Amino acid sequence: MSFPTSPSSSPSSQPSPGNRGTEPGARSDGRRRGGSGRGTGRSTRPRFGFGLVGPRRDRHAVPLEQLGALGLPVGDDGMVIGVDAEGRPAVLGINRPTPYEVTLIGGLWTAQVLALRAAATGARVAVETGRSQAWTALAQAAGGGRPCITLHDVGRVPPQGASAGSPVVVVRDCGMRPPRGRVVSGPWQSVVTLLPYLSPVAPRLLEKSSLVGIQRVSPDEATQIGRIMGLPRAESEALSTLADGVSLWCTPSDRQFVMTQATDTETGLLGTARRMD
Repeated sequence: MSFPTSPSSSPSSQPSPGNRGTEPGARSDGRRRGGSGRGTGRSTRPRFGFGLVGPRRDRHAVPLEQLGALGLPVGDDGMVIGVDAEGRPAVLGINRPTPYEVTLIGGLWTAQVLALRAAATGARVAVETGRSQAWTALAQAAGGGRPCITLHDVGRVPPQGASAGSPVVVVRDCGMRPPRGRVVSGPWQSVVTLLPYLSPVAPRLLEKSSLVGIQRVSPDEATQIGRIMGLPRAESEALSTLADGVSLWCTPSDRQFVMTQATDTETGLLGTARRMD
């Protein structure tokens, strides 16, 4: 029985003295030096469709028991509308892929702070108002020259073309009896309706809203709002004693008192917090 001859010992695999140096860069296996042979991983020539081989580094690993040390404190997503009773940021997610209706029974100052902060999150703000003179300075100052806050007469808001890359917030400042708006909430388009006081249309708005904000109201209004929103008696009675800048924000399942604190820029533009305009 005969065994195959090893390639290293085969006479045909040995270079001939007469052929040495005849091909620059030639190797004993017949390939040129620096060739992109499979499995070498050291090629300096570009691989077709892949480019150069990148550097190789050791993987970074963390023991399982130390994984918790990599955690970062991340809060809710949205715009900060103030702080809660414990001094923690209160965040309102105003830009949503689903229709979102907000009703604020409060003052113009709070509505304008919300509009500024919505614009700061990248939303385009369309203000539907019958008192454009109260919004002109704000619209001119916002956006650093970009028209991120636009003003429209009541019933004259054009389609906004909201999208995930360009969300829209429509602020309706249309008095005690706002008419039905031409532009309604939809995907990536939220609507914030400002009511200075409780009005005959308020129950309908409160019942259909996803979120309701309430600032200081009269004791009679507080009783009606408490009944509509199903508030506990203590919270309902507190509505008539709230300080300027404080709001009760409620959903069907949650309630939170929030103090809206203006930044220096907001104070310079809008003045200090106030309930009455």
